[in-house]
Amino acid sequence: MIDLSGFGNQLLIGAAVTVELALASLAVGLVLGLLGASAKLSSVKTLQWIANGYTTIIRGIPELLTVLIIYFGATTVLMAVAGLFGYDEYIEIGPFAAGVTALGLTFGAYATEVFRGALQSIPKGQNEAAVALGMGRVRTFYRIILPQVWRMALPGLGNLFLVLLKDTALVSVVGLDDIMRKANIAVSSTKEPFLFYSAAAVLYLGLTIVSMGIVYFLEKRANRGIKRA
Repeated sequence: MIDLSGFGNQLLIGAAVTVELALASLAVGLVLGLLGASAKLSSVKTLQWIANGYTTIIRGIPELLTVLIIYFGATTVLMAVAGLFGYDEYIEIGPFAAGVTALGLTFGAYATEVFRGALQSIPKGQNEAAVALGMGRVRTFYRIILPQVWRMALPGLGNLFLVLLKDTALVSVVGLDDIMRKANIAVSSTKEPFLFYSAAAVLYLGLTIVSMGIVYFLEKRANRGIKRA
């Protein structure tokens, strides 16, 4: 990368932080999405209400506001809970943890609907066939259901990850040293906003292109042996 007045390496460090944040949030979001979809399709009304409340609230709040609420509110909640057990030391949530929590919750809310659609598209007869073969519920899910869910949900999850990757820029407002914060620091020091914001845009574009390539590879691999119309 061009030296960029000495800030080139800093932008690359910020890019690494951005990738770490996106991957950590993705892991959290996938788990929440799968649990949320399972809860929505459950016959237990309480689980349905919890899942519906989760997706409705999170999808109805701007991502930036979610980041701010988690960053400033989680400390208060944790201090209150810790106080119940006699712990009076100050607890602080770091920008990275707050970002992973906020973006993971957001990704999970949208992934819930993607997983729900994928689960509903699987014929019920496959469950019955697995039972006839003597497979338990857990084994049926991991050996029969989950691979098909993954294949059908992957395009939607790929699109959500691209959105997530760009939403990582929002966490810079709470002090995370990602691409945007490094660019803002460089702009403040050099007074060259066009140069450094353009450099940040190039980095985000590069990460997006790489992500698209990985998603394409995963889709191609997941669809091996599937005859296309």
